[in-house]
Amino acid sequence: MPQISYKEAGVDIKEAAALVGDIGELVKRTQGKRSLFQPFGLFAASYDLSAYREPVMVTGCDGVGTKMELLLEHDQLEIAGKDLVAMNVNDILTTGADPLLFLDYIGVGKIDKTRIKRLIAGMAAHLESCDCILGGGETAEMPGVVPDGMIELSGFCVGAAEKADLIDPGGITGGDLVVGYPSDGFHANGFSLVRRILDEFAGEYSSEEVRSLLAPTRLYHAEVRALREREVRIKGLAHITGGGLPENLERLLGGKGASLRVPAWELGAIPKVLAHVDAQEAVNTFNMGYGWVAIVGPDDEEAALASGAGALRLGEITGEGGVKVAMI
Repeated sequence: MPQISYKEAGVDIKEAAALVGDIGELVKRTQGKRSLFQPFGLFAASYDLSAYREPVMVTGCDGVGTKMELLLEHDQLEIAGKDLVAMNVNDILTTGADPLLFLDYIGVGKIDKTRIKRLIAGMAAHLESCDCILGGGETAEMPGVVPDGMIELSGFCVGAAEKADLIDPGGITGGDLVVGYPSDGFHANGFSLVRRILDEFAGEYSSEEVRSLLAPTRLYHAEVRALREREVRIKGLAHITGGGLPENLERLLGGKGASLRVPAWELGAIPKVLAHVDAQEAVNTFNMGYGWVAIVGPDDEEAALASGAGALRLGEITGEGGVKVAMI
């Protein structure tokens, strides 16, 4: 009877196993200030929490979304890795927790070690900068399920905080201030709309402009650390992703309102994209130039503004109604 090997069916388990060894140096880069409790490469990653008195675990999961299609088209795999990390780590930071461990899922039709190592190199660069360990992950070779050339990508982050240090947005009150910290572009949200515009009005954008629109999602670890060092009483932190400023702030406000005045977004080719979007639709879709928001009391305004380059007071909590955003 004819026999068929796993490799003949499209899956090369030896190639997959070799990849784990190949990325060892990238993993080491993410263990500068923190390290795993047991060796990398076991069936699960472990971290010693004994340095915390009352540790609370926090977790998050996210992906890169439809931006991935453009990143593949323009061969920006390192940016995809950075996006994946930032979309997860930023969410962990909103709680007041430290990002400790990151795991990735990469689904491909056929393993290409060079491409996968480029993805992981991007992840390692962002993880190294925020002291988060690449604890492991899964690379799934799925011929016939994932089309050749495509990559499925998702990430998972685990963090921890002292119970007393968790940020409680219940203390937000009318008169508190909304301080915004700049984004580097659309980050990894709204790209179904961006791609539609780029397709329909392709002649308006040079290749260089399209590539500029793919800037990686910014990590806001440094801004959060600066707020802590300045002993700012943080009442709330928001990562501005899908839904823009209104939806992401409403998560924190519990029925309270906010009135914001946001400067026109004049970064690179972004205004050329926004010209094809209704103003309110843009506000409800994109970060509009501010990927991170801190809510602080009036006494902490100066320190909050000094905690990140380009920080700006966007408005204040009104105590009622929704989040109203006026572009100026």
